[in-house]
Amino acid sequence: MSIFQLLLFAGGLMAVLVLGYTAMSGPSVAKEGNRRLQAVRYRHSESTDTKVESQLKKAIAARKPKTFKLAGSSSRTEALAIRLDRTGKPWTLTQYLYASLGLALAFTVLIYLRTGAPLMSLGVGLFLGAGIPHMVVNFFIKRRTNQFNGKFPDAIELLVRGLRSGLPVTETLGVVAQEVPGPVGEEFKSITDRIRVGRTMEDALQETADRLGIPEFNFFCITLAIQRETGGNLAETLSNLADVLRKRGQMKLKIRAMSSESKASAYIVGALPFIVFVMIWWINPTYISGFFSEDRLIVAGLGGMVWMGIGVFIMAKMVSFEI
Repeated sequence: MSIFQLLLFAGGLMAVLVLGYTAMSGPSVAKEGNRRLQAVRYRHSESTDTKVESQLKKAIAARKPKTFKLAGSSSRTEALAIRLDRTGKPWTLTQYLYASLGLALAFTVLIYLRTGAPLMSLGVGLFLGAGIPHMVVNFFIKRRTNQFNGKFPDAIELLVRGLRSGLPVTETLGVVAQEVPGPVGEEFKSITDRIRVGRTMEDALQETADRLGIPEFNFFCITLAIQRETGGNLAETLSNLADVLRKRGQMKLKIRAMSSESKASAYIVGALPFIVFVMIWWINPTYISGFFSEDRLIVAGLGGMVWMGIGVFIMAKMVSFEI
């Protein structure tokens, strides 16, 4: 059996395992139980913050305008363009494609010069060329989202003060765009620009919410939409929303602090075998050259990588928490 046939067999086996797990796993019992407990807590709690959060979650699930579709749902190109826009960087699809192809070519040539294995060099090069730009984009999206969530409660408090002083909502949105720095000011400036060219406030807010994909901003959009339909004290509602978002952010920081040790251990345990393998290969290539030429060692290495991937996946699930 040639190495190409072995790779095809290993890939087919992994695909069958993934499909079987997807078909047989079903919904998580623990998550479903937590959802039911949350529903009971929302139903019987007398806390104002809990009631506000319950109403906002119900509104997110049931009252989203039907004229808006999921951002990026029409094509993969549109989804990638939206992801690049969420980074806040002036990156284009062409630049992303060129960066991926350049990295893939560079890693393929480098690994081929060290190992002389064309198929493995091509596979690793394509994997790294596609994976590294994806990870970089994820990093910048996460950083910009954290910056947005950090300043967003302050922006809502500024809105509350403007409303209580007698300013209309559209004017207070412009004040937030001028006074709050960072991603919050940029997004509110784009909202006010859309309103100036004739878009309704609800449409402008919903378009930004679909593009950002941030739950906190969705809460804000639904709050304004409900208030415009039902009336009520908007300043008081937004003040409660700001308090809920601040407590949500504090809970995230507490969970991050409590799980930091577990995450560090998972990173070290997951990365150590690969780091040691690369270091030994770089220092003494002949010592482990059999992993690139012997069929049995190649199969053993692929099996080890599969099991390490499973272990890393399990550890990632253990240290990730939903709020």
